[in-house]
Amino acid sequence: MEIHRVVAEPVPDTARQHMVRMRDGVRLATDVYPVPDAEGPLPAVLVRLPYDKNSRYVFMDKVAERFTARGYVLVVQDVRGKFRSEGETLAWTGEVNDGYDTIDWVVNQEWSNGIVGMFGDSYYGFTQWSAVASEHPALRAIVPRVTSTDIAPGRERSGDPSIRRVPWLEGTSYLAGYWVDNDSYEFEPDLSVRPLVAAFEEVFEAIGARSKGFDLMVPKGIELDSYNAKHPYDARPVPVLHCVGWFDNVGTAHMWDYTQLSMRPGWDAVQFLYADATDHENTALEDAPLGAETDHAADEAALERLLDGYTGPALDFFDVFLKGIAGVQTLPRVRWKLGHVGWHTAEQWPPTGARSVELHLTDLSAAAGTVPGGLLTGQGPVAAGSVRWHYDPDDLVPSAVANTFDFLRTYPDERATADREDVLVFTGEPAAEPLDLAGPVGLLVEVSSTAPTFDVFAKLFDVAPDGSTHMIVRGDAQGEAVGGVLRLDLGHTGYRLRPGHRLALTVTSSDFPLYVPNSGSTENPWLTVAPKPSTQTLRSGVLNITVLS
Repeated sequence: MEIHRVVAEPVPDTARQHMVRMRDGVRLATDVYPVPDAEGPLPAVLVRLPYDKNSRYVFMDKVAERFTARGYVLVVQDVRGKFRSEGETLAWTGEVNDGYDTIDWVVNQEWSNGIVGMFGDSYYGFTQWSAVASEHPALRAIVPRVTSTDIAPGRERSGDPSIRRVPWLEGTSYLAGYWVDNDSYEFEPDLSVRPLVAAFEEVFEAIGARSKGFDLMVPKGIELDSYNAKHPYDARPVPVLHCVGWFDNVGTAHMWDYTQLSMRPGWDAVQFLYADATDHENTALEDAPLGAETDHAADEAALERLLDGYTGPALDFFDVFLKGIAGVQTLPRVRWKLGHVGWHTAEQWPPTGARSVELHLTDLSAAAGTVPGGLLTGQGPVAAGSVRWHYDPDDLVPSAVANTFDFLRTYPDERATADREDVLVFTGEPAAEPLDLAGPVGLLVEVSSTAPTFDVFAKLFDVAPDGSTHMIVRGDAQGEAVGGVLRLDLGHTGYRLRPGHRLALTVTSSDFPLYVPNSGSTENPWLTVAPKPSTQTLRSGVLNITVLS
């Protein structure tokens, strides 16, 4: 097996690295980007990440240019056990204490005025929530981007904890590649082997080391205590600018945080939403699929264009809550992009004027055929019926992309998948005028199975007049053989269905290799050697969308 090892890049000349001691004596590598010609102490913005603070991937030197130009000292740290930092490499643990201790170090520096904010994407959004749980008094505002309070692979949960989610194989690959030791590793495991866990045993053998987090969480499912028993929701409220991507693969979980905190006393007054039509890697819908000149991961000009939108909302937020040089009335409570149209502001989310619409899954007998299949219609419910579809572990429904973090890079046309016999499809009528989706999307299906447990994956698509089929939102859930009504959370979106386009919904029981195939039995799907086929029966379904009148 070929393994590519990623090691630390040099510290840039614009930063000075410090080894900051934590309470247990472990030292964490921490860069300080000072404000040139600063007169007196200033507020600081802290970023704590596991992806090499000096890598081109996180482009913190470029971020620092914008932050220091606005009068903020930027402090960027490799988390415990990663790259130049000391300590054990174990994801989602220790970040509460390390966040507190790092903030404590910051406020005791001569360049600090004792006020701290935090910023960053994904895991370095999670470290912000960890610092919130620590309740350090100097932490005054956070800007978590494309993240959530609970995103650890192995927990198989995203958003609403009452929904039993399908094990996320892609997230497990992340855990095995990024959380072995100080470096990170890129590889392509052989996912055809059984049991599936053996694929990662081959990876660890090739690396010559193991991921402790993998061993704890996969396949044992041991949940780590990320927050020292105190969840951020129960901590002292701080102002939050939630930066969400409509195409982000953890967007459902991020919107769960936003909606829950917006209803929570004390937190409700300090929740702000900035929602863009982007994926986890900050690629925008209007640039998809990426070309050479729009790929900010490789093109410097494209990165420069990205950075204004990437840092600007955070800087405006910090000007209010860290510097106090702008009033809170200067911040829109909600700023959101309507895909294919542009930016809007609102006082709440969903915006005023949005309403819930039910679309029924009808003409069930046609749903197992090719597109257009069954009907997705506002006229219903209709007469009882049913349709069956099969789950074959030897012929799994292929995932549309190999990397959902980077979904919009290729923005795949998924029409061929919708035509498979093991995929149900329901299609609506062409839109006579623009239909603007602005809010949550959910699915209720009455379904049973011949297996003790089964998986359901649902995707909502935009079908263009030429037949090209592109995903808008998706969701998944696990059910039990006895059946009943299964609920899927497909997340939130801001998206315009243009005239002549149609909505389409697909339902299936696999999405491989992004998700662990169901065992078709009571066996752990990671450990089963011979997964079993099954047949699912759908008796009814209702898709709930939120539209602007």
